[in-house]
Formats: sequence, C-alpha cells, structure tokens
Amino acid sequence: MDYSSSDEDLSIDDLSDLEGEQASNIRIPPSYSTSSQIDAKSLYQEPFPGMEFASDSAARAFYNAYAQKLGFGIRVARSRTERRKGLEVLVMKRFVCLKEGHHKKKAPAAASDSAAKKKRKRLSMRDGCPALMEVVHRGPDKWVVNKLVLDHTHVVVSPDQARELQQQRLSSKYIQKQNLLNEMRRKVFGKDGDARILLDYFKKMQLKNKGFFYAIQVDSTNSVTNAVWIDAKHRVWYTYFGDAVTFDTTCIQNDNIPPLACFSGANQHGELVVFGYALVLDKTGLGFRWIFDTWLTGMGKQHPISITTDQHRSLSDAVVAAFPQTYHRFCRWRIFSRCKNKLSDLYFKFPTLHEEIKRCVNEPDNVEIFEVCWKSLVDKYDLSENDWLGFLYGIRNKWVPAYLTTSFFAELSTFKRPESIKQVCRGHFSISKVSLMNFIIKFDELMESRCEKEAQSESTVMHHPEPVLKTDMIMEKQAASVYTKESFEIFQSELVESLHHYTVKSQDGPYCKYSVERVGDTTHTRYQHTVFFSPPEKKAWCNCNKFSLSGILCRHVLAVFFLTGVILLPEHYITKRWTRLARMGPEIELQDPEQESCCENSVILRYDDLVRDAMRCVEKGASSPVCYKIAKEVIRNALREISRYEENFGRFRPGESGKV
Repeated sequence: MDYSSSDEDLSIDDLSDLEGEQASNIRIPPSYSTSSQIDAKSLYQEPFPGMEFASDSAARAFYNAYAQKLGFGIRVARSRTERRKGLEVLVMKRFVCLKEGHHKKKAPAAASDSAAKKKRKRLSMRDGCPALMEVVHRGPDKWVVNKLVLDHTHVVVSPDQARELQQQRLSSKYIQKQNLLNEMRRKVFGKDGDARILLDYFKKMQLKNKGFFYAIQVDSTNSVTNAVWIDAKHRVWYTYFGDAVTFDTTCIQNDNIPPLACFSGANQHGELVVFGYALVLDKTGLGFRWIFDTWLTGMGKQHPISITTDQHRSLSDAVVAAFPQTYHRFCRWRIFSRCKNKLSDLYFKFPTLHEEIKRCVNEPDNVEIFEVCWKSLVDKYDLSENDWLGFLYGIRNKWVPAYLTTSFFAELSTFKRPESIKQVCRGHFSISKVSLMNFIIKFDELMESRCEKEAQSESTVMHHPEPVLKTDMIMEKQAASVYTKESFEIFQSELVESLHHYTVKSQDGPYCKYSVERVGDTTHTRYQHTVFFSPPEKKAWCNCNKFSLSGILCRHVLAVFFLTGVILLPEHYITKRWTRLARMGPEIELQDPEQESCCENSVILRYDDLVRDAMRCVEKGASSPVCYKIAKEVIRNALREISRYEENFGRFRPGESGKV
C-alpha cells in the first residue's frame, strides 16, 4: 500500500505542470462524467456522501467547479495506491481547501548559516480549514464520495476573487522559476549573464565545420534557457551506435562544472561515444522536451531503440512526449548512488548492505529470481517499512535489469558501470570552478584525444593477435575472430559457463522446448531456464532474454546449441555493433523517393545529407594509409565531375532542382 501527499510549494522541477494546474483549478470544465449521469444543471450542486463519479478526474472536476462557485480554491492533499494483480492501482484521492492544514515551521538555522543566508519570510495561507471531499475506488468506472466536510473556518470569497488568488499563486511560481533561471545564468555566463560568448563559439565552430548543428532556446525576455549542439562526427557515430542512447546529466549536480548534459552511447568496445551536448538551465519538463526535440531534429528524426536517463519526473514526462516509441529506463547506477544518501544510517549499521543491494539487482536474470532475492534482503534487515526501498521497489520495472529484457540497451555486462561524463572529466579538471567555455573547449580536446587513440587502434585491429582461448571449440575460435576484445571476453565467459549446465529436452515441435540448469546449483536462487529452439532455422529464445538486452548470446542457449550439434555461431546471433567490423561495410543507405524529393527541393537538406555521407567516407579513409589513398581519389574524382558539370551546364540556383 502506498500513500502520497501534495504541498502547495513547488520546486523548479514542478513548474512544467503550471498549465495543467491552471486549467484544472481556475476554469470550469465544460462537462464531466459520473456513473449516476448528473446533468449539466447539477454541475454546481452540493456534493453528498455516496455520490458517484466515473473517475478520480471527474470527481476533481466536479469539486473544483463547486469550489469556484462558492469561492475557495482546492488541491489534492493525499492519495493512496494498492497492489492488485501485480499492478499498483490508485484507490483513493482526497481534495481539500487551499487553507487546509498548517504551515510546517523549519528548525532555526545556526547563527553562521543565518548570517550567510537571509531568506524572506513567506506568509502562509493555511489556517487549518477542515473542508474536504475524499473519493475511493469501488469498481470499474466507479468512484464514491467516502468522506465529506462542507464547513470552512474562514470566509469564502467571490468567484472573481478566487480566480485572482489562483492567478497570484501561479504568478508567484512563475517569479520563483525566473529567479532560479537568472541565478543559473549568472553562474554559467557571469555576473551580467551575457550568453554572447556561447553564440560566438557556435558560429566559430560552424565556420570550421559546416556540419556543425546548434540551437538556442530563449524565454520571453530573450534570455538563454537551454542550448543543444551536435558535431558532424556525432551524427556519424550515431549511425553506427545510436541504437541505445543515454542522456547523461551527471554533471548538472556539480556546482564546479557548468550544467552540461550529454547524449551518449557505447561503441563496439563498450566505451563512451558522444552524440551531442546540451546546456541545461531550465530543468522543467518543457525545458527537457525542447532539448529532446531539438536533438532529434539534429539527428534527422532518427529515434533510438532505447534511452536511459536519471530517475526524475520532469525527465520522464519529456521522454514519453519526445520518444513515444523508444523504450525508457532509469540509470540504476545513479539510483545506487542515491542509496548512499537515502540509506546512510542503514549502511553505517550494516556495512555489507550496499553491495548486497547491488547484487540483488544486478545478478538475477529473470523476475522470479529477483523477487526471491529482494524479499530475502528485506526480511534479513527488516526493511519492509523503509520508504525509499519501497519507492524503488514500486518502480522496479524501470530500472531493475530482470524487468528490462524486452529491449536493447547496449550493455555488455550488468556488473560494470558504463562511462559517464563525470568519469571522463575526473582527473582532467581541478576541483575549483571551471568556466563554461574552458570546460567545453577542454572537454572537446579530451574527446578528440580519445577518438585519435581509438582510430589508431582501429587501424591495426585486423592485425591484433587473437585472445587466449579457454576451450578447443570451433565456436570460440570463430567468436575470437569477429568480436572486439571486450565483447569476446563477455561471450567467452558465457561459453565456458555453458559447459557447467545440463540440458533436458521436454517438448518436441517446430520449436523444441529445453530445460537448462546449472550443475550442482544448491543456492536459494536455483532456477531452471527455459529455451525454445528451432533446428531448421537455428533460432532460439531463452527466458533470461540476455540476447535482447545485450546482443550477446546467453549460456543457456549455447548449452542447447552444443546438445543439438550447432558448432558455429549462427550469423543472425552475431551483433555487428560488437564486432571488429562495426564501422565497416555499406552503411550508406538508399534514400526513399520522398526523402530524395525533399533533398532536391532544399539546399539545407542536400547539404546535411552530403555531409553525413562525406563524414563516413572521411572516417573510413583515415583508418589506414590504403583507405586514405582510396578515399582521396574518390573525393578528387567527385570534385572533378562536379566541376566538369558546372562548366558545361552552369550552377543551379538555390531554389532549383533537377537531375543530371
């Protein structure tokens, strides 16, 4: 059972909901639905115990209209959820007068603190008013008034005065937001908050690199709120490794580093690769939505398969709106970091608890094992009443690997934390505050250095000695010749582990059913995995879903392969992004007629399209001396052909289109 309550004071991250709150608290809804089919004339009738509504939203709309007629404001004070058939279901909502309750006074600050931080005293509008209406869920489309108090402890005002009070309340939130944004601008751009230095940098980069993309968001005062920029290299990397994206906000919490976020992913070695940057000043849902939409525009509206973000309401709302078809998860490593603060007393009392929580989350490869491990951990330390762990358990389907097996996240191992901007910056920036431009320039140099090292390793990758083999199996030799060192090590561990599993065939058919279990497993998490296998197609499915999550076959499927005589890894189970040839081959795709037509009618679209293809050519040409000569000759031939055409037929004007 889960309880939650709301407050009238909002943080900057709650301000994205202002429009919805204004609509529901000020305007009278045109209609609402109840199971007793109340007509339009009853819109302003007085509520009564047992009154029925079709939904909690309908109940709120009714109570809001009733409150406006009498002249008082309302808010949601409390809600309750229950677990039914494996799902968290809302079962109660309580609406109260805005003057319900009493303002909670904070403990007085120390003398030194109060001297350093003088805050304006805020007047509270709450005076303990008992008026409320509570509705409970009694069945499908049936919400019933369970508790009702109609009396107020204060004089209610007229509807016009009520509307004015609400507008003032919203106006104060807007002022609060603007003050926070102005403070952020001063931290980033200096005392005057002048963002011209950032714009100058963008223009300079665009002169050096015509494929450089940037966009700046401004507010009604023409002040910067957010910015996004993407290099041509970022677009090229996105074509190879943009299937799984992370929106990395680890730097936003560091006061010494500008609030930069990074769109990133993992290359064929499992290392950090950047797809673009964002300067984040407005951390509301609308601000993040603009960042995501702008970044997608810079990437040609190509959506990733999955996206990983921090656990944050504003981020979640923006992801749902901007990436409707993309699978979204929360970064569990950020959640583990928060646990150190949220559970600090418990960690001090039980020194091994942090590692036990990590093992409980990372090790189980299916829901059943995770549930057993979690219950055992909670019972062991008597944590059933811990609010933070209860909250994490409630959202487990968004961050626990066992629940995330239906989408690809480019994660070779659940035990190794992926690189973040914060980790890359560690050791390269001093603990003192770094200016925005110094940080951007130095971070760009740092990433360029990493790219050069990667290019050098790629140029000799075909000549690297094969890794040490642990078996005499042909499949291991095959994998060693195609996978990168990092991905092969993961595959090799699965292959060796599969030799310690025994397999039993339990069902024939187009897809034969096998039960796979580890030999000698006597732990409390002992579990039989189920594998379905089609011999003619050499296709298999395991209920651990490791291949769907990481792109590397699991030990259970490999055990079935050995039993059925499959000695070579089928081609459809070799994920190209993890191979030595991840960035080789015919990546340039043919355009569909509609896209080609759009390019013919727009200079900008033609330019962007050619830059993407040219950058692929440049990247591959730089990989070795031989490739360099080939690429150089191809580019020279293309320029000669274009010059010859211009001499014979002249140049097309910007608005023209045509074919040679």
